[in-house]
Amino acid sequence: MSENNKEKVLAMAAGHEITQGELDNLIANYPPEQQIYLSDPKAKDEVLDQLIAFHLFARMAEEEKIRETEAYQTMIEKMKVELASHMAATSVVEHITVSPQEERAFYEENKAQFVQGAKVSARHILVDTMEQARQAAEEIAGGKAFADAAREYSTCPSKDRGGDLGYFTRGQMVPEFEKAAFEAEIGKVVGPVQTQFGYHLILVEDKKERAEVSFEQVQGQIHDQLIQSRQQKAYSEKVEELKKKYGVEKKI
Repeated sequence: MSENNKEKVLAMAAGHEITQGELDNLIANYPPEQQIYLSDPKAKDEVLDQLIAFHLFARMAEEEKIRETEAYQTMIEKMKVELASHMAATSVVEHITVSPQEERAFYEENKAQFVQGAKVSARHILVDTMEQARQAAEEIAGGKAFADAAREYSTCPSKDRGGDLGYFTRGQMVPEFEKAAFEAEIGKVVGPVQTQFGYHLILVEDKKERAEVSFEQVQGQIHDQLIQSRQQKAYSEKVEELKKKYGVEKKI
């Protein structure tokens, strides 16, 4: 954005010029997912209203000499202590780093953590009775598309996707359904399979065997895990050091 656009005045509040730059700076402090929402002109206008209210209350505080009150001074002193404590704690952990070599070593030593279990991709049709399941199976055997039959007969919300359940691993489905799905041949309709929910017809569309996840896929995850672990260790050790240095006595 050009300097001219940043200086564009969007509103006047208690004599203060609210510029495009001030609004953009405020929005930049929001989490990324909220910034996407705030790209909408109506949402931006709501933030502008917040800025207007902020400056109005700031003028009110000035007129009522709130900065001179004891309550204000007490709060400022409290905030100073909290900020200083936070900065001291941050200084203990902010220097901690993890090298790519350390990340790789952790991966090699903990490969069991980075294994993707076997999974299948399947569609299903859920009905209340065996007769309904058999009727749907007969129509599919006669040439009706499984997805069309799911939309027509299934009572599961997945009917809107033609019965598509996507990929799932062991432990995500009820035992009877899981056993049938993992044992089924790709492209062959199996069932009716009875579960606590009713009767299922299942069409497995793909299978993926248990596989090791590559280092590159999890390097970021490992980095965060190691940093967090080391920061926690450094923090805990510093707390114990400070207890000995300054003294602590619990009264409960």
